Amino acid sequence: MANIKQQKKRNLQNETRRVRNLATRTELKTRVKNADAAIAGGDGETAEPLRQAQKRLNKAGSKGVIHKRQAARRTSRLMKRANKAS
Repeated sequence: MANIKQQKKRNLQNETRRVRNLATRTELKTRVKNADAAIAGGDGETAEPLRQAQKRLNKAGSKGVIHKRQAARRTSRLMKRANKAS
């Protein structure tokens, strides 16, 4: 454990951010999984899960939870799968 006051504060901040990012990444995986399930289902109800997944991917990229290019790549692959299925 650090002895310096600022480093103690930084450790607390890092832990808070780690937990927040973990929750965000978990939700992100759930949204993408729901969108993939909707695509595989083949019914016409794919627009809303796709929109939610795309929104969360972009938000995570802009907030720095995942890298911006990774967010763009995952969005692109998701939309490619959706277009191929329809």
